[in-house]
Amino acid sequence: MLGRPDYRKALVFCGLIGIPVALIAFWFLVAIHQLEQLIWTTWPKDLGWKQAPWWWGLPLLTVAGLVVGLVAARLPGRGGHVPAAGLHSGGITEKALPGVLIAALVGLPLGAVLGPEAPLIAMGGGLALLFARLVRAPDTEASRSLLGAAGAAAAISALFGNPIVGAVLLMEVAGLGGPQLFAVMLPALLASGIGDLIFTGFVRWTGLETGSLSIGLPKPPPLDWGDVLWVLVLAPAIAFLIHWAFVGGRFAARFVTTRTVRNTTLCALGAAVCVTLYAVATGRSPAEAALSGESTLSELAQDPHAWPVGALIAVLAFKGLAYALCLGSLRGGPIFPALFLGGAFGVLLSPLPGLGLVPAMAVGMAASVTAALRLPVSSVVLVVLLLGNVDTVALVVLASVLSFVLSQRLPQGPRVPAIGEQPADREAGDTPRTG
Repeated sequence: MLGRPDYRKALVFCGLIGIPVALIAFWFLVAIHQLEQLIWTTWPKDLGWKQAPWWWGLPLLTVAGLVVGLVAARLPGRGGHVPAAGLHSGGITEKALPGVLIAALVGLPLGAVLGPEAPLIAMGGGLALLFARLVRAPDTEASRSLLGAAGAAAAISALFGNPIVGAVLLMEVAGLGGPQLFAVMLPALLASGIGDLIFTGFVRWTGLETGSLSIGLPKPPPLDWGDVLWVLVLAPAIAFLIHWAFVGGRFAARFVTTRTVRNTTLCALGAAVCVTLYAVATGRSPAEAALSGESTLSELAQDPHAWPVGALIAVLAFKGLAYALCLGSLRGGPIFPALFLGGAFGVLLSPLPGLGLVPAMAVGMAASVTAALRLPVSSVVLVVLLLGNVDTVALVVLASVLSFVLSQRLPQGPRVPAIGEQPADREAGDTPRTG
């Protein structure tokens, strides 16, 4: 294949397209971050509050629901994929870009419990196709698939700051290799995790060394059998809860298809009520239960003792409910809220006998994000990258495999309509243009 001139040209073109796509993705992420800081931190302080008041999310999320509902009803592409259906890399054309941008730039900063990764994938793929059309590149089904995947990978890499995460994620999202990919990958992933545990155990038991790739960074406490045994209990339990949040999201998505604008607004208002109840119950900022949880996860990991047990239980309950509602109604990605919920589960359960904070958070995040994405390899790579150490990789792998197997076996709920598919019982007059 590398010897074919047309493939070499496509390879060079994909590399060139990555430059403007990555730049636009960078400013897109900057805009979302700055808007979140402005709306949830700066404005409340400018108005004389120490933090956002308890009612702050009610008007914001109601507006978000109304705008996203209008975008879903009126614009091509319906604002992007419904996040309850998971991540997707196809179906978005360049004509859908305005709807994707509006839904993301309005919904995410106003408090949607979703992340920016799905709009980034849609935006990257759409921009790549747009640039290809501008330079009059050959327009075939194969070239559109290749360019769309390349643009999506360039955009998502800007979010994670790591090209490996972007490439692995897009390979799994695109389903390269089909069902056979998971049939081969899952046993290999499980065997490698168990092999790492056995190898680590023998090194500690015998005191012998086989050489190491370590460059001398400080190491966390070594794993023990308590950590491994707790994985077998906690990973399925966390996966079970996240899975049912997605099932709830799929029911919300079906509810939204009947009267798009009204029901999207109602779901967003329901998420706002959850955020408000969290703030009222704990006296803490409603921003902790709203938004993606990306920055809050960092605060949680750095100072877990600042979160009382009651606050952890409340954020898991109310943010989890808001997450389910947003998955079915608004537009965004499922990764960062799942990571936060898994990390919060880990902090809550870390005092269990024989379990530490780092292993608990590793297991929680791996089980949670795998249940959300159904992409075990991408989940492992992402969680290991976030943790910044290799000593918990075996726990992450085991938690991810257990979560994936359990999530696949549970009832999946109603099917979410794909992009371009007209759902039944749609409200008269709100059918989106497909362009």
